[in-house]
Amino acid sequence: MPEPRRPSRPPLVLIANDQEWAARSIESILEPSGYAVLRAYNGRQAFELACGARPDLVMLDYRMPDIDGVEVCRRLRDDARFGHATPIIITTSGVADRSHRIAALTAGAWDIFGQSIDSEALLLKLENFVRAKREYDRIRDSSLIDEISGVYSMHGLARRAREIGGEAARQGRALACVVIGPEVTPQKYGDRFIEQVAIKVLAHVGEICKRSGRVSDVVGTLGKAELAIIAPATEAAGARRLAERLQQSIESSPLSVDGEIVHVKVRAGYCAVRNFADSPIDPTELLLRASTAMRQVQPEADAHRIKAFDDVHVSNAQSAT
Repeated sequence: MPEPRRPSRPPLVLIANDQEWAARSIESILEPSGYAVLRAYNGRQAFELACGARPDLVMLDYRMPDIDGVEVCRRLRDDARFGHATPIIITTSGVADRSHRIAALTAGAWDIFGQSIDSEALLLKLENFVRAKREYDRIRDSSLIDEISGVYSMHGLARRAREIGGEAARQGRALACVVIGPEVTPQKYGDRFIEQVAIKVLAHVGEICKRSGRVSDVVGTLGKAELAIIAPATEAAGARRLAERLQQSIESSPLSVDGEIVHVKVRAGYCAVRNFADSPIDPTELLLRASTAMRQVQPEADAHRIKAFDDVHVSNAQSAT
């Protein structure tokens, strides 16, 4: 019988427990079975590591010195950086009675284990949980839709760009791309706020782009901080008007994050081809050029914080000579 296929990296399990003996007991079960272990010693540390390290599974002790495991679980489920697909197990040094189990499941845990832990049952459940998590990751990575913003993912955007580019080339029509970079002021909101704000801003801006664009326009993400709009039958002047319209809509629509009003500023870049049939570039290059133009925007020097790729190209050529 052939050996089962192993994942390319060992599953990462975050263990959060202030009791050294209990944490080491779990480690002694997991590590010989091929799991990598990350340790946290209180609830706050567990929350930050879970959001930052993106483990395959989290094990939280029911009682920790600052924030108990059930509350950490609840906060993780409410945080967009963590989501609902990562398995969370609650552990307790005593008997896991019905009240413990109801509290853990209500908070979003997948299971609860009391002492003493049945190592065989634990490993079987972890194997199933991690398999489910990785299958979700695989589907998410190949999905055409970005789960945070609700617009096309990078994979989906590249696919649609090729389709629209092919149609524009067959018909000899114009094609444009606008890339926008929403941003907030880190100095105002503080480091702890920035990543959570960035996630909500992306979803907020994605919704505005879908609402403000034409039916024929395609909106997608270019990573965590940029969105792109593929605009068929649009020349340079139309691309600039689209960028200005989106910029005005976004900057006039603040959003609330944890009770604070966040004002979003927008940089934008665009690239347009009058007749895509005669163009030497492909749709991917069109996206790249619009993104390059956006990144070249100088907040104080560029009027309206919008730049065409042609202007970037001319400027660079002049500086080179």
